[in-house]
Amino acid sequence: MSDIPLQLSSQLGPILRAVRKSRGLTQQDLARQLGVTRQAISLLEQRPEAATLERLMRVFALLQVDVLLRPRDVDAAPAADW
Repeated sequence: MSDIPLQLSSQLGPILRAVRKSRGLTQQDLARQLGVTRQAISLLEQRPEAATLERLMRVFALLQVDVLLRPRDVDAAPAADW
């Protein structure tokens, strides 16, 4: 899997869903591993901005996804939803 740039919070849900599916996991599978309900995973994919950073980091770990922060080019336009 190649790098996936994330500039808007609205992008995170579809990205999480795509990565989960690419790993061959259902929402129920991920929920079981995380110790939550399937509905919690559904909500996480619909509204990831409502999740705690700790919950997101646990999901990233279970999905075997690294999170990388790097400075943005100073000439780049600011993200619209920040």
